[in-house]
Amino acid sequence: MDISDSLKEMTKILVSVDEKLLARLDRAAKRAGLSRSAYLTRLVERDLASELGPGADRDVQKALADIQRMSRENPPPPGFDVVKEIRKMRDSR
Repeated sequence: MDISDSLKEMTKILVSVDEKLLARLDRAAKRAGLSRSAYLTRLVERDLASELGPGADRDVQKALADIQRMSRENPPPPGFDVVKEIRKMRDSR
């Protein structure tokens, strides 16, 4: 990592992560001698640099196109808040 990367301004984010996954993340970051943020940054940079990913698979592209088509053909009712409904489902677990 270039030292100039460490000197630039960073944007803070808030993410939700399962406790066990977070513990694993923290152990891996510690083994690598990195902060949690630096370790996550390294993972994201590596993933984004990869040419392969789920979206590169033709079957995945077709499935995503099908989902978009179904959403266009069957829009939610007026006033329906998708994010609110997802949060309700998540929080009910």
